[in-house]
Amino acid sequence: MIYNQRMETMTRDKLQEMQLERLRATVQRVYDRVAFYRQALDAAGVSPSDIHTLDDLRRLPFTKKSDLRDHYPFGLFACDRDEIARIHGSSGTKGKPTIVGYTKQDLEHWAEICARAICAAGGRPGDLFHNAYGYGLFTGGLGMHAGAEAMGATVVPVSGGQTARQITLIQDFEPRGIAATPSYALNIAEEMEKKGLDPASSSLEYGIFGAEPWTEEMRRTLEAKWNLTAIDIYGLSEVMGPGVACECHEAQDGLHIAEDHFLAEIIDPDTGEALPCGSEGELVFTSLTKEAFPILRYRTGDIASLNPTPCVCGRTTMRMSRIKGRIDDMLIIRGVNVFPSELEAILLTFEELAPHYQVVLTREGALDHVELNVEVTSAHAPHHGTHPADLIGRLSHRLKEELGVSIALTVHPPNTIPRSEGKAARILDRRTTTPA
Repeated sequence: MIYNQRMETMTRDKLQEMQLERLRATVQRVYDRVAFYRQALDAAGVSPSDIHTLDDLRRLPFTKKSDLRDHYPFGLFACDRDEIARIHGSSGTKGKPTIVGYTKQDLEHWAEICARAICAAGGRPGDLFHNAYGYGLFTGGLGMHAGAEAMGATVVPVSGGQTARQITLIQDFEPRGIAATPSYALNIAEEMEKKGLDPASSSLEYGIFGAEPWTEEMRRTLEAKWNLTAIDIYGLSEVMGPGVACECHEAQDGLHIAEDHFLAEIIDPDTGEALPCGSEGELVFTSLTKEAFPILRYRTGDIASLNPTPCVCGRTTMRMSRIKGRIDDMLIIRGVNVFPSELEAILLTFEELAPHYQVVLTREGALDHVELNVEVTSAHAPHHGTHPADLIGRLSHRLKEELGVSIALTVHPPNTIPRSEGKAARILDRRTTTPA
């Protein structure tokens, strides 16, 4: 097992000394080997020799997702092609995919941080680990697979989809841990219930859920459905993959960042100015050990905050909050900023509603129109006594009271909103024209 707890409990002074040394080496590496960064650093008036303290991080240029697309496929790699052991990438649904590479050393580091994450979640050597993250170019499946093997677990590489098969393997193999997107874990539980099975009676004791924003209300739903401890994990391919940060099962209060491998910042998304710990803003990461694809100040687009206080679990690493949402997903409804996670938090307090919803965006003239589609549970369908008009009235009042905005609502029958076998599609954008 390559999991090394010492890295998570070292003093801040020792950790920051290590971070500074690794930051200097990373800046030197990209300056020497990546033309994009050499030009960006020269334009910013910064050379590798100018990095004297961790505060000098703020002098470095940002990296954006568009930079990865502009240099597709291998223009940001910092090593020769024959040193690349693996390539991952995004789906490319909004244009060219973002492509990232890993050396053998990168893969070992990635397995280590994923092993730490699984241990933090309550995993133990000898566990049977049901991995329902998708394999392939998506980093989730292979990342968690390597981490589970590194910490001494037996991995069931079932991947996403084939829900009936997932149920059979959970019943027959009796895994102790599971990894999946939260929406798909919920989908599996619902399919079990349709078959007359009780997910809460399964062998599962902990679940590691990520790849999409989810709320405390969703955590309570998952824990009640499965009778397990639901743990939030964070990662993205541009920075590494899953394992960049993960909650501990002792506290479930913020995600511990693998700070020996990554430096985290929070910035004002409009000005780019660094914000102090505790402030909510855009999450930014700089890699410290990556060889193939080192990245400086990557703007993730995710909204979060940082907490430097030590945790009750004994780890001294910086913690990040749950992801509130993505800047790209923020809805502006009559001048009010609303994240889908805020809608989810309200919807899941209504026992009549299933934990599935979809926001449909259309355009009427120059104005955006937002419709929230929700679904009643079978037990609360109209023929069982729930009147849609009454439900809409109560839900509309709650949304107006908590978010300060009125939203068009449609209540659908049970099992009609599409389920996900991977990342949930919460927003359906049907806007086809630009405002005048």
